[in-house]
Amino acid sequence: MTFPWPIAALPRPHNDDRRRTYRERWRERSDAGVVREMEADSAGAALLDTVFGNSPFLSEQMLSDPAFTALLWRQGPDAAIAAVQDAIATPSSDTMSLRASLRRAKRRVALVTAVADIAGIWPLARVTQTLSGFAEQALRLAADRALLDLDALGQLRLGGDPAAAGLTVLGMGKLGAGELNYSSDIDLIVLYDRELPAVAGDDGLGAKMVRATRALVGTMGEITADGYVFRTDLRLRPDPGSTPLAISTIAAETYYESVGQNWERAAMIKARPVAGNIAVGDAFLRILRPYVWRKHLDFAAIHDIHSIKRQIDAHRGTGAVKIAGHNVKLGRGGIREIEFFVQTQQLIYGGRNAALRVRGTIEGLHALAAAGLIEHKVAHELADCYGFLRRVEHRLQMVDDKQTHVLPADDTGFAAIATFMGYDGPEAFAAELLRTFRTVEGHYAQLFEDAPSLAAPGAGNLVFTGTDADPETLTTLTDLGFRQTSVAWEIISRWHHGRYRATQTARARELLTELKPALLKALAATVDPDQALLRFDTLLANLPAGVQLFSLFKLNPSLLDLVARIMGSAPRIANHLARRPILLDSVLSTDFLAALPDADALAADLGRVLDGASDEQDLLDFARRWTNDRRFQVGVHLLTGAVGPRDAARAYSDVATAVVSQLAARVEALFAGQHGGFDGPRMAVVAMGKLGSREMTATSDLDLMFVYDVPAGMDQSDGARPLAPTQYYTRLSQRILNALTVQTNDGALYEVDMRLRPSGNAGPIASSLAAFDAYQVDQAWTWEHMALCRARVVAGPAAIRGRVEAGIAGTLRRRRDPDKLLRDVADMRARVATHRPPKGPWDFKLVRGGLFDVDFVVQYLCLRHGAEHPAILHPDPLDALAALTRAGLIDGGHAARLSQAYRLFTDLQGLMRLALDGPEADFDAATAPEGLRRLLIKAAGAAHIDDLKRQVIHAAEKAYEVFVEIIEKPAAALPPPAAQESST
Repeated sequence: MTFPWPIAALPRPHNDDRRRTYRERWRERSDAGVVREMEADSAGAALLDTVFGNSPFLSEQMLSDPAFTALLWRQGPDAAIAAVQDAIATPSSDTMSLRASLRRAKRRVALVTAVADIAGIWPLARVTQTLSGFAEQALRLAADRALLDLDALGQLRLGGDPAAAGLTVLGMGKLGAGELNYSSDIDLIVLYDRELPAVAGDDGLGAKMVRATRALVGTMGEITADGYVFRTDLRLRPDPGSTPLAISTIAAETYYESVGQNWERAAMIKARPVAGNIAVGDAFLRILRPYVWRKHLDFAAIHDIHSIKRQIDAHRGTGAVKIAGHNVKLGRGGIREIEFFVQTQQLIYGGRNAALRVRGTIEGLHALAAAGLIEHKVAHELADCYGFLRRVEHRLQMVDDKQTHVLPADDTGFAAIATFMGYDGPEAFAAELLRTFRTVEGHYAQLFEDAPSLAAPGAGNLVFTGTDADPETLTTLTDLGFRQTSVAWEIISRWHHGRYRATQTARARELLTELKPALLKALAATVDPDQALLRFDTLLANLPAGVQLFSLFKLNPSLLDLVARIMGSAPRIANHLARRPILLDSVLSTDFLAALPDADALAADLGRVLDGASDEQDLLDFARRWTNDRRFQVGVHLLTGAVGPRDAARAYSDVATAVVSQLAARVEALFAGQHGGFDGPRMAVVAMGKLGSREMTATSDLDLMFVYDVPAGMDQSDGARPLAPTQYYTRLSQRILNALTVQTNDGALYEVDMRLRPSGNAGPIASSLAAFDAYQVDQAWTWEHMALCRARVVAGPAAIRGRVEAGIAGTLRRRRDPDKLLRDVADMRARVATHRPPKGPWDFKLVRGGLFDVDFVVQYLCLRHGAEHPAILHPDPLDALAALTRAGLIDGGHAARLSQAYRLFTDLQGLMRLALDGPEADFDAATAPEGLRRLLIKAAGAAHIDDLKRQVIHAAEKAYEVFVEIIEKPAAALPPPAAQESST
């Protein structure tokens, strides 16, 4: 007598053609007696037709194992599953045979549970418990085998007892709750207790446990000719991005109690030891009980739990209730909403009510109702919905053994599932689905729909919980302006895992969570949001603690905005702040944005700092710290608009002047301690270029010359190790250069360019004053005298400085052949235009009408008229233009055009060099971040970026007209040099 199959409960075959095809194959492959017996039996024939007409996967299972199919038909699912369990009850002696037997058993378990489910013989709980029980049995066998293999290799000493290794496997999610679905992954956490006697003192234990875990995963999930057992997922372990596959119980306890996130607490509700040393797993969960079940819970933590569900909505794009193509697990009104309905209330109330600490979803619903937390009617309705949706989920997965939860989007596919579910047509099935989804959604909404928004102000979701990046959050980050959104998600998720000292406390992470929307919005508004986030991440990594700073950000949103602007708009000062977060204290001081000190005050302040140096290394470190801190302050002033670009340029220059002056004097004193001197300090440092004209930017280097003046008759210094003057000042100059350029732990000061010294790179590093004067008279080119227009003596004893300044002034006031001067200037500019053409309108130096052209006009006029009008000689080109105008040496309109262009270009250049890592010539207005564009537009008083570009082009055109008028046209009208010489 065969098992009494309930024929009426079996769904009819949906695809009759497929049913006939499989029946033919069944007759060809099966024993003739079995075929005749099953087909002659009405229950047997109905069972074959149901499977063959609805599920290709189950059909193939029957065809591949007809003897077991016959056993299932004759004796029923209880006897069939017992036979499967008996077949694997005896452990295999080797891994390969174990893998084969488990895969064969899995196929049979899949067939039994499917048929028992389809026929309605087993309730849902029996189906899921059978699947979960087999997964546990397989895991136990696989774990034991992996450990015994290590024992056989002599890597462990277990005495034949795998439990002695102390390895435990926690089943998470549906496995932990005994609720596996038909095609589930199994979520695992693998731990080990390194204190057990068999493994205590084993320094390599961690690597061995990882090796065992890999073997376990391979046994379960590797696809072979026999198929697979279960796909495994280990990403629920503590901080999976940085921890090994197996971790010690001590490490796991420390993680959860210090930096564990709320979604991980929710996951631990279902955790259960399923393989390995069960006692170790139970002990671990007992220790973790206060972490999971808190008597006093901050309701803000519940919003964090709720964010996981919101993340799932975003991930699947299933925000609305629908039927075709709807996700019955993750969509609105789906299985996950029922699970979260239970879990969130368990987290809230389970700390005070132990009866709520159950793993199963149905048990949880009834426990909530028994505790009076939900109505019994609600519990029963949700339990019914849960059972229905799980059966739908199983049918979807039984068709082709795919891990899917999505209803077919096409009519044919949907009708097939409706038939498989036992409905006469798709309409009735759709109506039942819609009723179920709306019931679940309604109950879920009462708990969560009024929860605080997880969205950024004016943006979309910003959710950083769970193990996978939330696609809607990635979209939000893209909309905000981030380009490397996956990297951004990983960085912010890293903060929540407490990888940095600043984020290790729960309070710090809570504050940071509250700040995230404002922080990301502020970073996104900067020049380069991705780099800004990376620099902010570096800042966090270097902070000793986070609560104080995050509290300050919360109380002072302007400070958060300022730090974000620094991170995204000023790479150099951002890097300095990241290395020295203590500077944030100075930013908060009341005088940080007060007027910047003048040059004398800066020099005096640096002098006091350097007075504390005990040796030359201290001298270098203190100078760097002071200089970089001051440059940081100037950069912040410029970013915030506390000073304009021109005032910032003077401040940058004054800082450089102070450090050059102080280091030169102190290095010379140290050098004199070894080699003596020539009746005291005798060397001056001459600044050229932007330092000379006090127009430095955040990235300017230093153009320097060293000039010394030794009294007549002193052939060597008067120290213990005397040196001749040339050797003395060459070595001293090199020491000063090293002091300015060498990299120390506190960074660098400046790059130094010496090419403007007499004879350039071919000349001596330091020149005597007599040689300097003689060179300027006899050998210097016109361009060298033009460069000398910006010269300013910045260091040295007063008497020497005075003599050097007089020598420079004498050179600039020389009478010159005006035609030769004009021809030289025009020729030089033409050569520059030929060999270094501008890249575009933002190439402020080289564009026609740009900084070079203005400089050439000013320097030409100063050299031409300096003899008769010495008052026009100013290192600053704008000051020189004003003096030229007062002296009547340039038309007022021409001077205004040059001044306007020069001021506009230097202002924009100063901001760009603060904000950009590359040259301003590469600036692209169309793709530039909005933060930088706003900065430039505001500085120029433009309406928008296109208006600014028009201003730049117009200013250059007008300045170039002046250049043509003053230099190009007159130079072109000059007779050739030879004709001019013969005529004179």
